[in-house]
Amino acid sequence: MSGNPLIFSAKFAPQIRAERVQNNKKIRALAVVLPQFHPFPENDEWWGKGFTEWTNTVKARPRYKGHYQPQLPADLGFYDMRLLQTLCDQANLAKEYGLYGFCYYHYWFNGKMLMERPLQEILKSDRPDFPFMLAWANENWSRRWDGKDKEVLIEQKYSLEDHRQHATYLCQKVFSDPRYIKIGGKPFFLFYNTHIIPDLPEAVKIWREVARENGFDDLYLGGIITSSEFEVNAQEVGLDLVIDWQPDWSHLKIIPGLIQRIKNKLGWGQTYRKIDYAEVVQRMKSKPSFTQKHFKALVPGWDNSARRKNDAFIMHDATPELYEDWLDHTCKTTTIYSEEENFLFINAWNEWAEGNHLEPDKKWGRAFLETTKKILSKYA
Repeated sequence: MSGNPLIFSAKFAPQIRAERVQNNKKIRALAVVLPQFHPFPENDEWWGKGFTEWTNTVKARPRYKGHYQPQLPADLGFYDMRLLQTLCDQANLAKEYGLYGFCYYHYWFNGKMLMERPLQEILKSDRPDFPFMLAWANENWSRRWDGKDKEVLIEQKYSLEDHRQHATYLCQKVFSDPRYIKIGGKPFFLFYNTHIIPDLPEAVKIWREVARENGFDDLYLGGIITSSEFEVNAQEVGLDLVIDWQPDWSHLKIIPGLIQRIKNKLGWGQTYRKIDYAEVVQRMKSKPSFTQKHFKALVPGWDNSARRKNDAFIMHDATPELYEDWLDHTCKTTTIYSEEENFLFINAWNEWAEGNHLEPDKKWGRAFLETTKKILSKYA
């Protein structure tokens, strides 16, 4: 080798660091948490006194032979997320099985919040000692719980001023919490339906500006891609990266035709769409990886027949072994961008009425959690 060795070292240092990170891969898994497991006034008004996610969960019944319903909780029982003890029990269980933290869904409608009670309980206490972050579920609040998507209960409206108000609230009340997940000192925050936010580049600038006004160097902003057809270019709109979310409905290619959709909605004939979870795993493993900077995601199952009388979607026969195969593949193919940019999302921790949960149930017990720990321990 000729030339100045110091110049050579400086030139290839970034490449060497990147290779070192990949060869000693460490992954931090975040489980997505739905805070719908407690009564609040709007739910009482819309669904009846005392309604929570458990109300739908326990009403589920099998639609066909071999259909696993109802899916009922085991170790944690029918908990109430207004209780700090519940939040601590969830965090302790997640920590025991190798999860790094929780990503809570956050609901904001022009200054009005829904289901904020669990987060408020966490912020008021130093417990649980468990990292957390937020994903803004920026969509209309509709009767999606029973399949009536078009009946809007609270409309999600957008304005640049509302973005400023929203960012200010979070910077001052939430992001400063020492347990809040940060990357390079920057609070990590997600937009769920990134593609529907008007004036997104300008909105992102406002979020970053507000963060700096409130003492942060910046924010680390991600855009969730809920379907391959809604992909957003993070660099073009000013985001740090995107999340390759699951389920990726368009890539599953099971969207029915118009006539079948009408029949599903009206309950004529078969009232559900079904795909084997094994096929989902194979399709997602063969799916082309995003070319832009991204974090990956996967689901331990899916069955929203507890919510939807008609047009339910079911991933049939989700087993810990198949989930292990998917999780192992996801970890192996995850790109680690830096020592702090190494997250993976498991959707979800507790979507009980969507048949999508890591929390122990009556059939599998802690098997999905044990599998999670088995795979993640390779990357701890």
